[in-house]
Amino acid sequence: MNTNSILVVDDEEDLCEILQFNLETEGYTVDVAYSAEEAMKKDISKYNLLLLDVMMGEMSGFKMARSLAQDPLTANIPIVFLTAKDSETDRLTGFNIGADDYISKPFSIREVLARVKVVIRRGNTNKTSFIPAQKLTYENLEMSLDNKKVKLEGVEIPFTKKEFEILRLFLENQNRVFSRDEMLTRVWTDEVIVLDRTIDVNITRLRKKIGPYGKNIVTRLGYGYCFEN
Repeated sequence: MNTNSILVVDDEEDLCEILQFNLETEGYTVDVAYSAEEAMKKDISKYNLLLLDVMMGEMSGFKMARSLAQDPLTANIPIVFLTAKDSETDRLTGFNIGADDYISKPFSIREVLARVKVVIRRGNTNKTSFIPAQKLTYENLEMSLDNKKVKLEGVEIPFTKKEFEILRLFLENQNRVFSRDEMLTRVWTDEVIVLDRTIDVNITRLRKKIGPYGKNIVTRLGYGYCFEN
């Protein structure tokens, strides 16, 4: 029995229905999302493959793929881009992001099914080599990526989702400066409009919550924020 799960992300609802029907006929479990924002609200780590349209609304397929590449839980999920754009530059952009294949519209369903089969087989072969990090620590500060909890000297601290993701970004990339725009792209992936002030407010709250390590979050005027070790 085929137990592989696929997420189709495309703003053309008719195309999503066609792909879902044909993939399910082949035995795959298939979910659909009509925008990258909708897709990012799902537990993407459970899928064996993403069929991802490039040109969509506020968040493009390329932007979504870049975001997924930053998360150890989703970085190795195979991605096949579906797009009406067929220039060499676009194809190179997709492959540089980490695409496993690139199918130009219009396409035949038989072609899609054949390519999906190859990419999933390749992904399942390589899957056992990837063991994601489950915990991030800095001295007495500890983040559990499994249950999304933060502890300071063994005491759990209540965190919002955004605060958790900001701290995770910092601990995974210590001493690297992140601009506000980059933080918006990586942390606020499911939001349409977010003000720079929102980042500043979250940083202020985060500094207070992590006590003595608040001083490690430094401001680089004109550039952004950084967690210094």
